[in-house]
Amino acid sequence: MSFQIGIASLVFLATMIVIFWRPKELNEAWPASVGAAIIILTGIVSQADVIDIITKIGSASLTIIATIVMAIILESFGFFNWVAARLTSLARGSGLRLYWYIQLLCFLMTLLFNNDGSILITTPILILLLKNLRLKPRQQLPYLLSGALIATASSAPIGVSNIVNLIALKIVDMSLWAHTAMMFVPSTLGLLFMSFLMYIVLRKKLPKTLPNSSMDIEEFFFTKNFHPFKAKTSFETKQKRSKFMLKILVFVFIIRCLLFVASYLTIPIEIVAVLGSAVLLLWRWYHLRTSPVDILKKTPWHILVFAFSMYVIIYGLNNVGLTSLLVQLCEPIVNQGLFQASIIMGGLVSVLSNIFNNHPALMIGTITLTEMELDPITLKTIYLSNIIGSDMGALLLPIGTLASLIWMHILKSNKIKVSWKDYLSVTLIVVPITTIVTLILLFFWVQIVFSS
Repeated sequence: MSFQIGIASLVFLATMIVIFWRPKELNEAWPASVGAAIIILTGIVSQADVIDIITKIGSASLTIIATIVMAIILESFGFFNWVAARLTSLARGSGLRLYWYIQLLCFLMTLLFNNDGSILITTPILILLLKNLRLKPRQQLPYLLSGALIATASSAPIGVSNIVNLIALKIVDMSLWAHTAMMFVPSTLGLLFMSFLMYIVLRKKLPKTLPNSSMDIEEFFFTKNFHPFKAKTSFETKQKRSKFMLKILVFVFIIRCLLFVASYLTIPIEIVAVLGSAVLLLWRWYHLRTSPVDILKKTPWHILVFAFSMYVIIYGLNNVGLTSLLVQLCEPIVNQGLFQASIIMGGLVSVLSNIFNNHPALMIGTITLTEMELDPITLKTIYLSNIIGSDMGALLLPIGTLASLIWMHILKSNKIKVSWKDYLSVTLIVVPITTIVTLILLFFWVQIVFSS
């Protein structure tokens, strides 16, 4: 047993080091899959365990991939270039006003899609928008950093916006509907607090007035991609484009709402997500006469490999006794009362997320909770506190979430330098305070609405 403990611990630490290091831009799925293979081959995780893991992550994986496919389809329609042009127009030359519109965009993007997809798609579009406004890299960074932080943290209100949240929901046997009912109000208020706090910290770095755009980025995209027109398209004028984009947006919103209806009716939410992406894919095929193959090629299938592999590694740690040890350590904390337990456990997951990344931290925390034989309301409240620690508290360091690692990589590939000093100058102030405030809001919301 001691041999297995050593192997599981070594594999976990080595996997996390390689993921953070990313030699030669190595995809994070590779070290995770190698680590998972070692765990399986050494017998720490059995074949029956693997089947159980697939059952637990299957629904979450299909839902997230279907959501990302929808986002990629919207990108191919030029939706995000269209949105960027609208933001420029709405800002009306004010750098301060642009900050708030970017915050709103990143919040809605994560709610409509998911945090990783939001970062992957909005970051390049925001870079294009800010470069088009002829802002220097140092002037772009406050917008990009605040947008990335709010996009990642916005996965807290609804569980469907983050693959690890969805997996954790399955572990605690909590529906998406119940998660949203208990979490949406306190975490959204926490996000508003976070936005205002970031605004106070960044205000002096934001330009008061914006230069004129160097080009119309909406026209540039549509001229480049849809002229001469390929068969039937409805993009000839800005008015027609706007009508089309609003139809697409309404469709995505309806699909998003149907996920919660399905959850309430105990219908598997992945069915709705897959059908929604399939309809949108067919809509695109009809409208642009473009085969779906290019969308399937752009889909980040490696996210499935990463999620499965990380769960195998965490399952291995569980099998060698990690969660039993954590139960012994955490039970005295939980027995102090729900308020203290919520704050301390949420804070603990925040710390673990910033050391090991939020994927393993939340999985370990959630599995530990299920071993404590807690009553339903206590289990769900502390679980949601863990979500706040994982989605908000994890943002203290740029290695705390997969989304922030992706964001750093995108900036680097666009030759926008962001140092740890730049990052920490905002997060050291904003993240701890926001996490504590949101945990307190969650406790009082649950006490007022859900405690009988």
